[in-house]
Amino acid sequence: MNIFEALRISHAAQRTLADQLILTQGDTPERDSIFSELKLELAAHAAAEERFFYVPLIAHDLTQEPSRHGIAEHHEMDKLVEELETTERSSPAWLVAAKALHHKIYHHLEDEEHSVFQLAGKVLGEAEKLSLAKDYEGEFTSQRLKD
Repeated sequence: MNIFEALRISHAAQRTLADQLILTQGDTPERDSIFSELKLELAAHAAAEERFFYVPLIAHDLTQEPSRHGIAEHHEMDKLVEELETTERSSPAWLVAAKALHHKIYHHLEDEEHSVFQLAGKVLGEAEKLSLAKDYEGEFTSQRLKD
């Protein structure tokens, strides 16, 4: 498995959880469970992706700016997650923030899959793509177990 395939697995999980989250209503165990799982997925993915995808790409002129942009979007998602954590689950504002997070997740993943991956494919060698995937998966698993 290469780095792109490894990242797409987490991307699919993020999309599924984000879709499920905006269908929840009120202060319910279902909303809490889906939100907790999405937070965990986003945090583990961002930590591993920044370290084993974006950092290597920053070293190349072609992928430096898209990498910085991707990292900045991770921080935007973190802020939306923090907003959701501090907003009353039964408040209409919670669903507004959840929909904003859903939109940001989809935007970010589309950017990566349709732009950054293509650029990264030009600067990363085949062996590096495989090595980064192993490192990413190890870090992702470690982050998931930590939280």
